[in-house]
Amino acid sequence: MKDYYKIGEISKIYGIGRDSLMYYEELGILKPFRDTNGYRMYRISDIWRLNLIKEFRNLDFPMKKIKEYLDCRSIENTNKILKEEINLIDKKIKELEKHKENISKRLDSIDDAVNNSKLEEIELVYIHERKALKLNADIKKDEDVDFLIQKLQKEYESRFNILGNNNIGATFSLDKVKKDIFNEFKSVFCFLEENELVYNIVVKEGYYVTLTYSGGYKNNKFYLSKMMNYINQNGYEIITDPIEIYKIDIHETGIVDEFITEIQIPVNINKAKS
Repeated sequence: MKDYYKIGEISKIYGIGRDSLMYYEELGILKPFRDTNGYRMYRISDIWRLNLIKEFRNLDFPMKKIKEYLDCRSIENTNKILKEEINLIDKKIKELEKHKENISKRLDSIDDAVNNSKLEEIELVYIHERKALKLNADIKKDEDVDFLIQKLQKEYESRFNILGNNNIGATFSLDKVKKDIFNEFKSVFCFLEENELVYNIVVKEGYYVTLTYSGGYKNNKFYLSKMMNYINQNGYEIITDPIEIYKIDIHETGIVDEFITEIQIPVNINKAKS
């Protein structure tokens, strides 16, 4: 075994980029010397530092803390940093368990949308109050919806996931719908869990005329018109803008026929009774 290794050899053995090795050198964690040709040479006796650096970096220890430990190692400090490792690992386990739970919920939501959706059936349902995150914007094409959903997620520090989330949707412009314009929207939104503390809108509870359909979004013209006729026939009054919720969309499948969308129109049914 050699006593010295060049930077390229160290980079290959440890899978650490040259830039990182030179950064460690700047911090004083690694101290290679130069040979007669000016090449950095790393002593085999100092390589143990890289073993520890890799372990600590995998747990997101800051470089300052790593340097402090490497410069002042003792049984006491080793016990202290190992306990910190345990705490960090426990934290990561909790994060992974939460992430696993979220993925399981999204799998259930996809299964529910695929297997339990009542397609093309108009229903009058009472929906309780819902918390949501909402982003207002003039939207005139499908690509804008996807962009704004991503913007909404980023704005609220990724408080919701996109893949497998069946609570994401867009708000129609009722005025435009009445003029037979069905591809323009006023906002995007994501409904949240009841216990969520961060939200910017609360959708009031009440009656909604709903319909779920499969296929491309261009079908919303047919189904919205059908729902409007149903509302008129029953003497209901539309309260505000309809919404559509993307139960299954481009994020879950590239097959348009597999898309599942639910339209909800808030209505006042008391007018029909009076």
